[in-house]
Amino acid sequence: MSTRPAPLQAPSSLRSKYIIFGFIFLMMAYVLNHNERFLINAADPAWMHYQTFKWWLLPHGLAAACALLLGPMQFSDRLRRRYTRLHRVVGRFYVAGAVIGAPLGAFIQYRFDEKLGGSRGFSIATVVDASIWMLTTLIALAFALKRKIPQHRQWMTRSYAVAIVFLEVRVVAGLGGWDASNTAMETIVWTCIALSLLFADIVIQWQDLRPVRPAPKAIQAIP
Repeated sequence: MSTRPAPLQAPSSLRSKYIIFGFIFLMMAYVLNHNERFLINAADPAWMHYQTFKWWLLPHGLAAACALLLGPMQFSDRLRRRYTRLHRVVGRFYVAGAVIGAPLGAFIQYRFDEKLGGSRGFSIATVVDASIWMLTTLIALAFALKRKIPQHRQWMTRSYAVAIVFLEVRVVAGLGGWDASNTAMETIVWTCIALSLLFADIVIQWQDLRPVRPAPKAIQAIP
């Protein structure tokens, strides 16, 4: 007679990860349809707004979009274990997207959008968001270079939580019908920035918050 452990079920943390990133991709789809549809329509009136700074907007948009799309790949345990080199390459692209896209976005908001009617408070919020995104990303990179992987993953979670503020603001404003209100947009931006790191730390500590399940009993196997 021998003993063997009972088969393990898929961890709920993995299901939670799929739910979170599924929701993020839904936000991406909504923003593409609601806010960025002009990208596939050269006659869209929105191009008149972007005309004066379109060549600044191009690298900002490409870098930030790269980070938003590649970020979820950094949280794949399977990718990290099986394709370590690819994980590192994707990570470098994410870092580049943050350190290029964030300051360019802040510069565009201050230098151009403010002249077109944007508020100074919105510019300050953009600078704060860009600064937090770059800082959390660089801290995550520093821990990765030191091979301190748990800390690296925690700071990557914070970094990506700040990155998706871009999506959250547009989804909340669009669903609420507040796109055209500078005051409402400014309030939404500050609220999303304030909550981003809190939500990130809830995700990081989720395993400690969950009830501890007893270890599965061994199943008696009769040869």
